[in-house]
Amino acid sequence: MKKNNTLTKWIFNLFFVVVAFIALFPLLSLIISSFRPSSELMRNGITFSINWNELSLSNYTHIFTQSPDYWEWYGNSLIISSLTIVLSLFFSSMVGYAMAVYDFKGKNLLFLCVLVIIMIPFEVLMLPLYQLMIDVHLINTYIGVMLPLIVAPTAVFFFRQYALGLPTELMDAARIDGCTEYGIYFKIMAPLMLPSFSAMAILQGLNSWNNFLWPLLVIRSNDLFTLPIGLATLLTPYGNNYDTLIAGAVMTILPIIILFIFFQRYFVAGLASGSVKG
Repeated sequence: MKKNNTLTKWIFNLFFVVVAFIALFPLLSLIISSFRPSSELMRNGITFSINWNELSLSNYTHIFTQSPDYWEWYGNSLIISSLTIVLSLFFSSMVGYAMAVYDFKGKNLLFLCVLVIIMIPFEVLMLPLYQLMIDVHLINTYIGVMLPLIVAPTAVFFFRQYALGLPTELMDAARIDGCTEYGIYFKIMAPLMLPSFSAMAILQGLNSWNNFLWPLLVIRSNDLFTLPIGLATLLTPYGNNYDTLIAGAVMTILPIIILFIFFQRYFVAGLASGSVKG
């Protein structure tokens, strides 16, 4: 039995290693290509083959010395993503928590609306949201980019499902001690929801960092471009700036990796707990 279990474990490990390599293959090809000269990229494109004589740091040197726009786009993305994560966790968690632990009129209808919005593609909501941004004069602003993501339906649903498993006895004990409802949430319940905060921080950060279509509609000025939009402007009918494009695309991965490393301790636990609460 032990031999069979060991063999099965090795087979599963080998299978997942192969799957992981297949999933990482495009990323590895991009990283290798980022060290090739732009002339070689123009000739052969992004490939996995390695020619040590062609590899150099010229593309990264070009980014750090001759691409001020790139770092401006990078800063814009960092600001927008950071604020989106903080505001989304704050508001979405409070909404989800309230829908889970309080009874109020229209609660089920409100939750049904959240589910309906989750099922509607963003492309359907895009035009009404764009008209709303025009009406409230938020076109070409950071707030206009962040506003649709601050109270995300997916995050609200996730926080509600997680909060359903919180012990309500702690709330009753806190009320007896004279704690306010806000105090109960911030001092008692929010610390218990840390795994859910970590999971949503990664997912919301990833969505905001990679968001392309909505910022493309809202932003007008080059100095407010986010990284996805800025990198897309490097591809034109008149020429392609591969020096910045490929190496810049690799650099965009770093914040997401750092975010995942920072929150990965609770990421899996948060997703598992939030998915099974009923």
